[in-house]
Amino acid sequence: MEKIKAGVIGCGHLGKMHIRNIKELEKERKDLELAGVYDIDFFKCENTAREFRTKPFIDFDNFLKSVNAVIIVSPTSTHFDIALRTITNNIHTFIEKPVTDKPEDAYLLRAEHDLHKSTVVQVGHIERFNPALLAVERYRIAPLFIESHRLSQYNPRGTDVSVIQDLMIHDIDIILSLVNSRVKKIDANGVAIITDKFDIANARLQFENGCVANITASRISQKKMRKMRIFQNNAYISIDFSENSSEVFSLEESGKSGKVIEKIEKDGKKLNIIYDKPKQIKINAMKYEENAFFDCIINKTQPVVTLEDGIQALEVATEILKNIEENRVV
Repeated sequence: MEKIKAGVIGCGHLGKMHIRNIKELEKERKDLELAGVYDIDFFKCENTAREFRTKPFIDFDNFLKSVNAVIIVSPTSTHFDIALRTITNNIHTFIEKPVTDKPEDAYLLRAEHDLHKSTVVQVGHIERFNPALLAVERYRIAPLFIESHRLSQYNPRGTDVSVIQDLMIHDIDIILSLVNSRVKKIDANGVAIITDKFDIANARLQFENGCVANITASRISQKKMRKMRIFQNNAYISIDFSENSSEVFSLEESGKSGKVIEKIEKDGKKLNIIYDKPKQIKINAMKYEENAFFDCIINKTQPVVTLEDGIQALEVATEILKNIEENRVV
């Protein structure tokens, strides 16, 4: 295959993080080069290009002719128009989450992608690559109840959408991938405090398989928190995305998988409560997901987070937003 000529669209804070990672990957991979960057603000684009020693593009058409893979890190409202152009031009496309701001636009991207099957499209749900989540992949996860809290201090970045699309959508995506069942019912509420969009929200999702997930997100918290707790038959799993750590408590007849912290009797059987702290791999999650995207291009494989995954997370986020609007007290 020809060399991956990657371009980054959007030279803001997050865009620079992507550019920095690609420059590092450029040294680690012989099949990759950063072809340039594009931003509608040419002064920002030029300054960023100078900082990272790459080429700035003022004309979007010329930019598209110079790349065969892009990372879209522009405002959510622009994702659809840009991704439609890149996919139509058979350019491999990584879209930061949320995939678009409306499901209807995401469906159009899916229809276009169906016409360009060889084009890799990955959505940037970075928490799928968090070491804390990767560490529990070897366990059988069959949730009955999930509780997640994602709280952050106020930051103007991301306020073009509600906290549901900005923060909660991370946990929605993870929960959908773990539960693997359709959402049956949603009960949600939220409050707009600093912005004109919802800044705090809580949603209770009931799934067709019986699992229930309680999700809380806030972007005006004094303290940061990114935790998820998973409860299932004979096991409790705690994941801390901020600390990149996870813990597993399980009920087993033997203590081979971890440390025995207590012995109990259940249904006439003598069982052990086992504690295990899975070993974490030390990775930069964003760089890891970018590398996975480039691997998919080279190996012609499906990404971990597909366009369909991004659409499903957006659909649930949109239903939560709609539910809050319907329940709002005027």
